[in-house]
Amino acid sequence: MPEIKTEITEHDLDDIARGAAILGTGGGGDPYIGRLLAHSAVREHGSVPLAKLSDLDDDAVVLPVAMMGAPTVMVEKLPSAEQVGLAARTLATYLGKELTHIACAEAGGVNSLIPVVAAAQLGLPLVDADGMGRAFPELQMVLPTLYGIRATPMSIADEKGNRGVLDTVDNHWAERLARSATIDMGCSAMISNYAMSGAQARESMVPGTLTLCAELGALVRQAREAHENPVDRVVARLRGRTLFSGKVVDVARRTVTGFARGEARLSGMDGDTGSEMVLRFQNEHLVAEVDGEVRASVPDLICTLDRESGEAVTTEGLRYGQRVTVIAAPADPRWHSPEGIALAGPRYFGYDLDPIGVAG
Repeated sequence: MPEIKTEITEHDLDDIARGAAILGTGGGGDPYIGRLLAHSAVREHGSVPLAKLSDLDDDAVVLPVAMMGAPTVMVEKLPSAEQVGLAARTLATYLGKELTHIACAEAGGVNSLIPVVAAAQLGLPLVDADGMGRAFPELQMVLPTLYGIRATPMSIADEKGNRGVLDTVDNHWAERLARSATIDMGCSAMISNYAMSGAQARESMVPGTLTLCAELGALVRQAREAHENPVDRVVARLRGRTLFSGKVVDVARRTVTGFARGEARLSGMDGDTGSEMVLRFQNEHLVAEVDGEVRASVPDLICTLDRESGEAVTTEGLRYGQRVTVIAAPADPRWHSPEGIALAGPRYFGYDLDPIGVAG
C-alpha cells in the first residue's frame, strides 16, 4: 500500500509531475513547467497540506485552479507564479467567500501542479482529488458538470495582469467564451472555476488523484533504478493494457482555435513490426488506431510513454524518431454513463464510433 500523504513537500514534486503527465493522456501541460513553478512556490512558502476528499466539511469552499490553452503555446509562453495567484484571488473576491481549499480541475503535468502553487501562495490545503481522473481539452468536460455544478462564475488572467470574471448560462458557453478570451490572451491563460462546497466536491470529484500521481511517478523512478520495465509497472497499476510499441514516423500538429490538434503515425517495433498506429489528438489523445482498426478511444485514457524511461510523452513533445509504447487504461466509471459519453465520448469530437472501452 502506498504511503498516505498528509502534505506535499518539495521532495514529492518530481514524482507527482511524472505521474500526472501519464494521467494527462498527452495533454495537461508540460510537466517541466509544472515542476518549475511548484518547486519555486513550495521553496518560498513551505509544504502544502493535503486534504482527503472524504474529510471535507459540507460547507467547505473548494476552488479549482488550472491553466487553459494550447500546450504547444505553454511551452514557449511560461506563466508566472503571480498569474496563478491572481486568478484565484480574483474569483475569491468576486464570490465574497473565504476559501478553505484549493483543488485540481484535471490531472496533467501542469494542471496537477498549478494548484500546488496556488495553495502554497494562499496558505490553504490542497484537496487530494481532481475533476476528471485524466485530462480533457474543454473546460465543461469535468465530472462536476454531470452533477449540475456550474463552471461560472470563473476568473481568467494572463501574464500581463489582465483579468476578468465570466458568468455564463451554462458550462458549454463558459468554454466557448473563455476559449475566445484565452486566444486573445495569447492562447494560454490561468483560470479558476467550478467553485463548490465540500459536499459537492465529495460527490463529484475523483478521489486520491495526487496520491496516485505520486505513486505512478515513484513506480517509474524505482523501476528504472532496478533496471526493470517502467511501462509494465504503469500498465499494471492502472489496470490497463499495452496497445502498441513503435517509432514515431510522422507528426501533423497545428494550433487551431486555442487547441493543439493533429495526428501522429507510429511504425511498429518488436511484436508490432509491420503494423502502423495512428494517434488522433486535441491537446489529449482521443483515438488510437492500429492498421485502420480503432483499439481505444475517449473517455478512456490513451497514454504515450517512452519505451526505455517510462516518461510520458505529451502531444506537443512528440517528435520523429521517438520510440514509444502506447497504453490504454480505464477512466472513472462515471465517464461511461450516457451523460459522460455525451460530454466527452468520440462523437463529441467528431468521430462516428462508440467508445472502445478498456476493461479494468
